[in-house]
Amino acid sequence: MSKDKPTRPKARLPRGFRDRSGAEIAAERAMLETIRRVYESYGFDPLETPAFEYTDALGKFLPDVDRPNAGVFSLKDDDDQWLSLRYDLTAPLARHVATHFQTIAKPFRRYAMGTVWRNEKPGPGRFREFTQFDADTVGSANPAADAELLMMLCDALEALGLARGSYIVKLNNRKLLDGVLEVAGVAIDDTARRGTVLRAIDKLDRLGVEGVQALLGEGRKDDSGDFTKGAGLTHEQAHAILAFVAPDAKDEEEHLNQIAHLIRTSAIGAEGLVELEAIVKILNASGYGPDRVMFDTGVVRGLDYYTGPVWEAELLFPVKNDEGQDVVFGSIASGGRYDDLVARFTGQRVPAAGISIGVSRLLSALKDKRAALAPLVVVTAFDKSDAGGALATAADLRRSGIRAEAYVGTGKMGDQFKYADKRGAAIAVVEGPDEKAQGLVTLKDLALGAELAKSVESRAEWTATRQAQVSVKRTDLVAEVRKLLGGT
Repeated sequence: MSKDKPTRPKARLPRGFRDRSGAEIAAERAMLETIRRVYESYGFDPLETPAFEYTDALGKFLPDVDRPNAGVFSLKDDDDQWLSLRYDLTAPLARHVATHFQTIAKPFRRYAMGTVWRNEKPGPGRFREFTQFDADTVGSANPAADAELLMMLCDALEALGLARGSYIVKLNNRKLLDGVLEVAGVAIDDTARRGTVLRAIDKLDRLGVEGVQALLGEGRKDDSGDFTKGAGLTHEQAHAILAFVAPDAKDEEEHLNQIAHLIRTSAIGAEGLVELEAIVKILNASGYGPDRVMFDTGVVRGLDYYTGPVWEAELLFPVKNDEGQDVVFGSIASGGRYDDLVARFTGQRVPAAGISIGVSRLLSALKDKRAALAPLVVVTAFDKSDAGGALATAADLRRSGIRAEAYVGTGKMGDQFKYADKRGAAIAVVEGPDEKAQGLVTLKDLALGAELAKSVESRAEWTATRQAQVSVKRTDLVAEVRKLLGGT
């Protein structure tokens, strides 16, 4: 009688998620440290919030349905309350400020870094789990707070190696669009339709004018056949909005005249222009002109909680995907003013503005510029009984600031060298009985050995030359390793 075969799970990744290698993690760590230094130099303090929040605390983007999992990953706890993985780092900040409003110094200035999760369709450089780095100022309506955040964003991007001219931060004001919507006849209290309009416009760079026009109307079917319902605007309403975000003006002056004409009867539109002028004046006076921050009506940001100025940073150089094709990468940082978010908890309007760098997206774009882990040294074990000596030698190297590991497997010496090669080690240390008797250790320069192996006709010839191997005094181990690593 045969037994049923055991059922085994399939080894697979959920769509939109990925495993990450040591090199990428090291690059992210270096990126986070660089941004942290910039933000702290401006006087911002760190804040850490949990991965889960009560779902009703997460923000206006959540739909009012029985299972609130559109856009977020949600579950019920043992108290029958909905919890969601944080969608961003801003909504948790609003909850924190509301909780501690009476005791924190205002303006409250904090930065935060961490993982966020979005239950959305993945795409090039878009994952369902990724890292963000935020900075926010809560409690100030002064345009200087907005301008400072934009300056800090530029400084952070340049500290990460992005030269001026390789990126641009685009600045707009949602009040200008509110004015256009008002003139176009989209009611201020029609929040569902307004949200659909904003999300449609936010896809302008990716879908183009025709794609946005479809989303402003009845809807759009993408290449996969999925249909996205549109805002249901008339042709005239859609034309007015597109004239604002995708103008056919031949220059900036004509564009500004079009905007003035579009919002001529809207008080909120005029207010938005005044706010923009104040921010731009501060930026120009501080040396952050249109080569770093420029006005662009196409920036609206999809989230509904933005109430005024909004901004988005984009790369200006081609980004290649894994197939080597140039792709439209989209924004690598964004933010804006959200004066109503804290009021969801307190009932009191609290001015606030923030910036967010999509660390995972930026790393994906800068994959050719990634940092690397420190060079690795592998200390071999001549036989199983020598494991203690290998561990002690590795510890000596680590105490001197060198990244080192002792081989703890069961392979013979040849297997250990193959292991070191696979680990990408720079040096292998050998301390066998002959070396110990003479007070020596042997250092194999694995990187040099690999190059030599390419240029000689046989392994035997390379072994005879032994140019990538040297024996040194055990007391000089650290100094000799450092000397070799200095050439890697």
